[in-house]
Amino acid sequence: MAALGSEFGMLLLVSGNWHTISRLERDLDRFASSNGITMKFKRTEARNFGRELLPYAVDVVGLDQPGIVHSLSGFFSSRQVEISELSARSYTATQTETPMFSVQMYINIPASIHISALREEFMEFCDQLNVDAIMEPVKHS
Repeated sequence: MAALGSEFGMLLLVSGNWHTISRLERDLDRFASSNGITMKFKRTEARNFGRELLPYAVDVVGLDQPGIVHSLSGFFSSRQVEISELSARSYTATQTETPMFSVQMYINIPASIHISALREEFMEFCDQLNVDAIMEPVKHS
C-alpha cells in the first residue's frame, strides 16, 4: 500500500482455485464500480527461479542526487543480481534541512557469486557515490 499524491495504491497477490478467483474478480469489479475505485486484475504464474538464489537486504542513505536509483540498480543488474523489491524516498534532514534520500532493496544473489567480493565492490561503489550503505542477508524467522 502507498499514498501516491492524493491517491492511494495497493498491490495484492491472491491465490486460490479457478472458481474462487473468478468470483473474487467479479465481486471486486462490482465493488469498484459502485464505489468509484479503479482496479486492475492480472493473472500470474508461480515464479520459477531455476537456480539457487540468496536473499539479501540493501539499505542506502545519502544526499539526494539525480540518478541514484538508476546507478544502484545498474550496479546489481550488471552483475546478474536480481532486484526483487525496491522502495525509495526523498526527505529533508531535520537539523540541516538538507535534501536526503533513502533506498531499501531486496535482492536475490545467485549462489555462484562470491558474496564477500560483491559486498566489497558494492561498498566501494557506494563510497564513490558518497552514500552510506548496508548489505546483509535476509534473516528468516
